[in-house]
Amino acid sequence: MTWYEWIFWIVWAVGILIILAYAFVLPFGAPYLPTMKKDREKALDLLNLKLGQTLVDLGSGDGSLLILAAERGLYAVGYEINPILWLISRIRTLRYGRKVKIKLKSLWRADLRKADGVFVFLITHKMEQLDKFLTNKKTKKPLPVVSHAFEIPGKKPLKKSGPMLLYIYK
Repeated sequence: MTWYEWIFWIVWAVGILIILAYAFVLPFGAPYLPTMKKDREKALDLLNLKLGQTLVDLGSGDGSLLILAAERGLYAVGYEINPILWLISRIRTLRYGRKVKIKLKSLWRADLRKADGVFVFLITHKMEQLDKFLTNKKTKKPLPVVSHAFEIPGKKPLKKSGPMLLYIYK
């Protein structure tokens, strides 16, 4: 086989792996779509977390929100089911040490006991499931939740900032 045939097959195999990794997550949540920096800032502003508090990002993608949270002095925990995005975010957040943790786990299995705020960017047909998930997670304190663009059915957001919607779960 020639070198360009090897390149062709390597590129083809990597492409198939990427497609499989992205297709795998669709039944569990939403496809990866990065949140713009100004919207990440709006989300953290709405959550109004203080130094040393913990943000949980349900479906943390490439880790961008976790990085911004760490730069603001927060602890950040991300849940990401896509192994490619998990690896990218792990590499991107290494410099933040213990301030950032990323778990290769479905957002539906997230531990919210230590969360002081939650961010999520899902899709419409998963919002009712998110409501049930958050309602069943008995926390000791009110839990602010920011959803990017998608409303939680039957709930009225307390505040809006651009596409960000703030809810409180008790």
